Amino acid sequence: MIRSPNIWDSPDVYEVENLASDRAGLIDLALDAIHPLDGSVLLDVGCGAGFHLPRFAARGAQVVGLEPHMPLVERARARLASAADGGPTASVIAGDAERMPLRDSSVDVAHARWAYFFGAGCEPGLSELAKVLRPGGTAFIVDNDVTRSTFGAWFSRAYPAYDPAGVQRFWDRQGFTTDHLTIEWTFDTREDLDAVARIELPPAVADAVLATHDTLTVDYAVALRWKRF
Repeated sequence: MIRSPNIWDSPDVYEVENLASDRAGLIDLALDAIHPLDGSVLLDVGCGAGFHLPRFAARGAQVVGLEPHMPLVERARARLASAADGGPTASVIAGDAERMPLRDSSVDVAHARWAYFFGAGCEPGLSELAKVLRPGGTAFIVDNDVTRSTFGAWFSRAYPAYDPAGVQRFWDRQGFTTDHLTIEWTFDTREDLDAVARIELPPAVADAVLATHDTLTVDYAVALRWKRF
Protein backbone atom coordinates (compact mmCIF):
# COMPACT_ATOMS: atom_id res chain seq x y z
CA MET A 1 0.00 0.00 0.00
CA ILE A 2 1.30 3.46 -0.92
CA ARG A 3 -0.02 6.35 1.15
CA SER A 4 -1.77 9.18 -0.73
CA PRO A 5 -1.60 12.20 1.58
CA ASN A 6 -3.71 14.51 -0.60
CA ILE A 7 -6.87 12.38 -0.53
CA TRP A 8 -6.18 10.45 2.69
CA ASP A 9 -5.61 13.60 4.76
CA SER A 10 -8.01 15.95 2.96
CA PRO A 11 -10.78 13.94 1.31
CA ASP A 12 -13.23 16.84 1.25
CA VAL A 13 -10.75 19.10 -0.54
CA TYR A 14 -9.87 16.27 -2.92
CA GLU A 15 -13.57 16.04 -3.76
CA VAL A 16 -13.42 19.71 -4.76
CA GLU A 17 -10.40 18.90 -6.93
CA ASN A 18 -12.27 16.08 -8.65
CA LEU A 19 -15.24 18.36 -9.30
CA ALA A 20 -12.94 20.96 -10.83
CA SER A 21 -10.94 18.53 -12.96
CA ASP A 22 -11.78 18.04 -16.64
CA ARG A 23 -15.35 19.29 -16.60
CA ALA A 24 -15.35 18.90 -20.38
CA GLY A 25 -14.86 15.13 -19.99
CA LEU A 26 -11.91 14.90 -22.39
CA ILE A 27 -10.30 12.01 -20.54
CA ASP A 28 -13.48 9.93 -20.57
CA LEU A 29 -13.96 10.58 -24.27
CA ALA A 30 -10.40 9.42 -24.95
CA LEU A 31 -10.94 6.23 -22.93
CA ASP A 32 -14.16 5.43 -24.74
CA ALA A 33 -12.57 5.98 -28.15
CA ILE A 34 -9.86 3.41 -27.37
CA HIS A 35 -12.04 0.86 -25.58
CA PRO A 36 -15.81 1.51 -25.43
CA LEU A 37 -17.06 1.30 -21.86
CA ASP A 38 -20.63 0.24 -22.66
CA GLY A 39 -21.00 -3.40 -21.67
CA SER A 40 -17.52 -3.59 -20.16
CA VAL A 41 -16.50 -4.79 -16.72
CA LEU A 42 -14.42 -1.85 -15.50
CA LEU A 43 -11.99 -1.93 -12.58
CA ASP A 44 -11.11 1.45 -11.05
CA VAL A 45 -7.79 0.89 -9.26
CA GLY A 46 -7.27 3.25 -6.34
CA CYS A 47 -10.83 4.53 -6.65
CA GLY A 48 -10.53 6.67 -3.53
CA ALA A 49 -13.91 7.98 -2.42
CA GLY A 50 -15.48 6.57 -5.59
CA PHE A 51 -15.86 9.84 -7.48
CA HIS A 52 -15.68 8.24 -10.93
CA LEU A 53 -17.70 5.09 -10.24
CA PRO A 54 -21.28 6.37 -10.80
CA ARG A 55 -20.23 8.14 -13.99
CA PHE A 56 -18.60 5.00 -15.42
CA ALA A 57 -21.70 2.99 -14.49
CA ALA A 58 -23.88 5.58 -16.25
CA ARG A 59 -21.76 5.05 -19.38
CA GLY A 60 -22.80 1.40 -19.42
CA ALA A 61 -19.98 -0.27 -17.53
CA GLN A 62 -20.27 -2.78 -14.72
CA VAL A 63 -17.91 -1.12 -12.25
CA VAL A 64 -15.70 -2.42 -9.46
CA GLY A 65 -13.75 0.08 -7.37
CA LEU A 66 -10.60 -1.15 -5.63
CA GLU A 67 -9.25 0.94 -2.74
CA PRO A 68 -6.79 0.08 0.07
CA HIS A 69 -7.69 2.84 2.56
CA MET A 70 -10.74 1.81 4.58
CA PRO A 71 -12.08 5.31 5.33
CA LEU A 72 -12.18 5.91 1.57
CA VAL A 73 -13.73 2.49 0.93
CA GLU A 74 -16.54 3.50 3.27
CA ARG A 75 -16.98 6.86 1.53
CA ALA A 76 -17.09 5.18 -1.88
CA ARG A 77 -19.70 2.66 -0.73
CA ALA A 78 -21.80 5.45 0.73
CA ARG A 79 -21.58 7.33 -2.56
CA LEU A 80 -22.81 4.32 -4.50
CA ALA A 81 -25.64 3.74 -2.04
CA SER A 82 -26.84 7.31 -2.47
CA ALA A 83 -26.46 7.16 -6.27
CA ALA A 84 -28.21 3.80 -6.75
CA ASP A 85 -30.80 4.17 -9.49
CA GLY A 86 -31.36 0.65 -10.75
CA GLY A 87 -28.77 1.08 -13.49
CA PRO A 88 -25.61 -0.95 -14.14
CA THR A 89 -24.11 -2.48 -11.06
CA ALA A 90 -21.22 -0.92 -9.20
CA SER A 91 -19.39 -2.06 -6.07
CA VAL A 92 -16.31 -1.29 -4.01
CA ILE A 93 -13.84 -3.77 -2.57
CA ALA A 94 -10.96 -3.21 -0.18
CA GLY A 95 -7.62 -4.30 -1.56
CA ASP A 96 -4.20 -3.32 -2.87
CA ALA A 97 -3.05 -2.88 -6.45
CA GLU A 98 -0.26 -5.36 -5.73
CA ARG A 99 -2.71 -8.08 -4.64
CA MET A 100 -6.04 -7.62 -6.39
CA PRO A 101 -8.80 -9.77 -4.88
CA LEU A 102 -10.34 -10.54 -8.27
CA ARG A 103 -10.60 -13.58 -10.49
CA ASP A 104 -8.14 -13.93 -13.33
CA SER A 105 -9.42 -12.75 -16.71
CA SER A 106 -12.48 -11.08 -15.19
CA VAL A 107 -12.02 -7.42 -16.26
CA ASP A 108 -12.35 -5.70 -19.64
CA VAL A 109 -11.05 -2.25 -18.71
CA ALA A 110 -8.74 -1.22 -15.87
CA HIS A 111 -8.58 2.47 -15.00
CA ALA A 112 -6.21 4.21 -12.59
CA ARG A 113 -6.38 8.00 -12.36
CA TRP A 114 -3.49 9.54 -10.45
CA ALA A 115 -3.24 6.39 -8.34
CA TYR A 116 -0.36 3.94 -7.72
CA PHE A 117 1.05 3.62 -11.27
CA PHE A 118 3.65 6.38 -11.25
CA GLY A 119 6.55 4.62 -12.97
CA ALA A 120 9.34 2.34 -11.75
CA GLY A 121 8.25 0.42 -8.65
CA CYS A 122 4.71 -0.28 -9.83
CA GLU A 123 5.65 -3.56 -11.54
CA PRO A 124 3.73 -5.71 -8.99
CA GLY A 125 0.55 -3.83 -9.88
CA LEU A 126 1.21 -4.24 -13.59
CA SER A 127 1.57 -7.99 -13.06
CA GLU A 128 -1.80 -8.01 -11.31
CA LEU A 129 -3.39 -6.11 -14.18
CA ALA A 130 -2.08 -8.72 -16.60
CA LYS A 131 -3.79 -11.40 -14.51
CA VAL A 132 -7.19 -9.81 -14.06
CA LEU A 133 -7.63 -8.39 -17.58
CA ARG A 134 -9.26 -10.57 -20.20
CA PRO A 135 -7.50 -11.08 -23.55
CA GLY A 136 -8.22 -7.91 -25.50
CA GLY A 137 -8.77 -5.93 -22.31
CA THR A 138 -7.24 -2.48 -21.88
CA ALA A 139 -5.39 -0.86 -19.01
CA PHE A 140 -5.54 2.94 -18.73
CA ILE A 141 -3.17 4.96 -16.55
CA VAL A 142 -4.04 8.65 -16.20
CA ASP A 143 -0.83 10.44 -15.20
CA ASN A 144 0.60 13.94 -15.03
CA ASP A 145 2.57 15.30 -17.98
CA VAL A 146 4.88 17.72 -16.20
CA THR A 147 6.67 18.80 -19.38
CA ARG A 148 3.99 21.36 -20.27
CA SER A 149 1.00 23.35 -18.95
CA THR A 150 0.59 25.62 -15.95
CA PHE A 151 0.10 22.76 -13.52
CA GLY A 152 3.05 20.91 -15.05
CA ALA A 153 5.26 23.91 -14.30
CA TRP A 154 3.91 24.07 -10.74
CA PHE A 155 4.59 20.36 -10.23
CA SER A 156 8.13 20.60 -11.63
CA ARG A 157 8.86 23.53 -9.35
CA ALA A 158 7.53 21.62 -6.35
CA TYR A 159 9.25 18.30 -7.12
CA PRO A 160 12.49 19.03 -9.03
CA ALA A 161 13.80 15.47 -8.54
CA TYR A 162 10.97 14.06 -10.65
CA ASP A 163 12.36 12.74 -13.95
CA PRO A 164 9.67 12.85 -16.64
CA ALA A 165 11.97 11.44 -19.33
CA GLY A 166 12.82 8.48 -17.10
CA VAL A 167 9.15 7.89 -16.33
CA GLN A 168 8.34 7.96 -20.03
CA ARG A 169 11.11 5.44 -20.77
CA PHE A 170 9.64 3.15 -18.12
CA TRP A 171 6.20 3.16 -19.72
CA ASP A 172 7.68 2.71 -23.17
CA ARG A 173 9.52 -0.39 -21.96
CA GLN A 174 6.28 -1.72 -20.49
CA GLY A 175 4.64 -1.50 -23.91
CA PHE A 176 2.21 1.32 -23.10
CA THR A 177 1.14 3.94 -25.63
CA THR A 178 1.11 7.50 -24.29
CA ASP A 179 -1.43 10.02 -25.59
CA HIS A 180 -1.10 13.67 -24.57
CA LEU A 181 -4.20 15.56 -23.49
CA THR A 182 -4.73 19.01 -22.02
CA ILE A 183 -7.57 19.43 -19.55
CA GLU A 184 -8.42 22.20 -17.11
CA TRP A 185 -9.06 22.63 -13.45
CA THR A 186 -12.11 24.92 -13.36
CA PHE A 187 -12.98 26.23 -9.92
CA ASP A 188 -16.07 28.03 -8.70
CA THR A 189 -14.25 30.13 -6.09
CA ARG A 190 -10.74 31.33 -5.34
CA GLU A 191 -10.95 29.59 -1.98
CA ASP A 192 -11.44 26.26 -3.73
CA LEU A 193 -8.43 26.81 -6.00
CA ASP A 194 -6.24 27.78 -3.08
CA ALA A 195 -7.31 24.78 -1.00
CA VAL A 196 -6.64 22.31 -3.82
CA ALA A 197 -3.25 23.80 -4.68
CA ARG A 198 -2.26 23.47 -1.02
CA ILE A 199 -2.96 19.72 -0.88
CA GLU A 200 -1.02 19.13 -4.11
CA LEU A 201 2.02 21.35 -3.57
CA PRO A 202 4.39 22.07 -0.66
CA PRO A 203 3.45 25.24 1.26
CA ALA A 204 6.22 27.49 -0.07
CA VAL A 205 5.56 26.55 -3.69
CA ALA A 206 1.80 26.88 -3.24
CA ASP A 207 2.28 30.36 -1.81
CA ALA A 208 4.48 31.38 -4.73
CA VAL A 209 2.35 30.08 -7.58
CA LEU A 210 -0.93 31.26 -6.10
CA ALA A 211 0.49 34.77 -5.69
CA THR A 212 0.90 35.06 -9.46
CA HIS A 213 -2.16 33.13 -10.69
CA ASP A 214 -5.22 35.36 -11.04
CA THR A 215 -7.89 33.19 -12.72
CA LEU A 216 -10.12 30.33 -11.58
CA THR A 217 -8.84 27.98 -14.29
CA VAL A 218 -5.56 26.09 -14.53
CA ASP A 219 -4.51 24.35 -17.73
CA TYR A 220 -3.34 20.85 -16.87
CA ALA A 221 -1.38 18.46 -19.11
CA VAL A 222 -2.19 14.76 -18.89
CA ALA A 223 -0.33 11.68 -20.08
CA LEU A 224 -2.93 9.03 -20.89
CA ARG A 225 -1.05 5.74 -20.94
CA TRP A 226 -2.78 2.63 -22.24
CA LYS A 227 -2.08 -0.93 -23.25
CA ARG A 228 -4.23 -3.66 -24.72
CA PHE A 229 -3.56 -7.07 -23.21
